[in-house]
Amino acid sequence: MMSGSGSGYTSIDNQKVSGSVPAASGSDLPSVQFSASNLQTFPPSEAKGKISGGYQPPRDADDTFSRPGGSGSSDESQNNGWLRMFTIEAYKPFFDVDTSDVLERIKDSLFPFKGSFQEKTAENPDLYGPFWICTTLILVAAAIGAFVTYLEHKWHKKEYNYDINLVTWSFGLFYGYVLLVPLGLYLILKYFSAPSGLVQLWCLYGYSLFIFIPAMCLSIVPLEIFRWVVVGIAGFMSATFISVNMRAHIVSSAGERWFLIVAGIFLLQLALAVILKLYFFAVTVST
Repeated sequence: MMSGSGSGYTSIDNQKVSGSVPAASGSDLPSVQFSASNLQTFPPSEAKGKISGGYQPPRDADDTFSRPGGSGSSDESQNNGWLRMFTIEAYKPFFDVDTSDVLERIKDSLFPFKGSFQEKTAENPDLYGPFWICTTLILVAAAIGAFVTYLEHKWHKKEYNYDINLVTWSFGLFYGYVLLVPLGLYLILKYFSAPSGLVQLWCLYGYSLFIFIPAMCLSIVPLEIFRWVVVGIAGFMSATFISVNMRAHIVSSAGERWFLIVAGIFLLQLALAVILKLYFFAVTVST
């Protein structure tokens, strides 16, 4: 039984209590030894896998529309990946962009010497802005070109007949240019081991054409020299915008041939400006 002194217990009677375990003497206590542990500290000192936060290529570089869409064999996944480029689902992520982002990218295209467009759009290139810029250019080029021709005919008191070919030519010119030229540049860069995302190139070329919209509106002024100046400035700004943004990437990867590639990009964009001037704003009135 327990005997207490005051409020605390001081001793326990040395008798067998039902349900209790006899205390073992100190000399009979067994010694327990633990073997050397081979535990590993966490986190490990050497990181494994691609978990670093360094720079990575654009998300569509080298594997554009080729990501496997689901489980299955590797051959089926690869085939499904290439077939995805012909589906609407493959392009939906590139139209998920806010209006503020589009306006910010349009503003960047008007300052061609900054050269930060590629860096800003590396992780989230969009096709929404380029699509509507090209569509607007088609309508503006056809409408302004027809209006300028109408004014010239009225000035010379001649009969005017609308040329529907302006719409079809502008459609083929802008959509064809934005689709095929970046595709050709994509293949060239891949050949020189300087891969860039195809969607990112489409994004870059699409926004580079925005400057031609105000240029075409200013071409209403019936002064030939003024039209050449406006189209020349627009072509120079557009060509500089693409060249400056592509220069850093090409120089670091293509070696000594970077100048030829950048020069070709610049001259091809200037050629587009000349074509716009000669086809849409070179008005001739038959006598």
